[in-house]
Amino acid sequence: PGAPVPPGGGHEYVLDYEAYVTDVAPVLAARGCDTVACHGGGIRGTYALSPADDKDFPFDFAQARLQVLPAAPATSPLLQKPLDPAAGGAAHAADPQQSGFPATSDPGYQAILAWIEAGEYR
Repeated sequence: PGAPVPPGGGHEYVLDYEAYVTDVAPVLAARGCDTVACHGGGIRGTYALSPADDKDFPFDFAQARLQVLPAAPATSPLLQKPLDPAAGGAAHAADPQQSGFPATSDPGYQAILAWIEAGEYR
């Protein structure tokens, strides 16, 4: 007989790459997340982005996926870190000049939340 078939793993949470490029990346760029002083300057905490002047969307997408918690999308670090702590966000060492999300009703927050919620297990 042939070699045994390895056991199957669990399901993977799949997020849409094109939606990341068109809906999420512009939100991050507009808030300066991809500047050299922020995540575009290398890993800050557990998150890195390609620099604003040298975009690598596949890299950025892979990094963003690591900041997503599918079981509870609104608790994902990708949403919690830039959210103002007064609105329920987590502490973030962002440059005070950078503007995150003042509230969960912010259109940028909503765009990222919609992207996460549109993902699916496969």
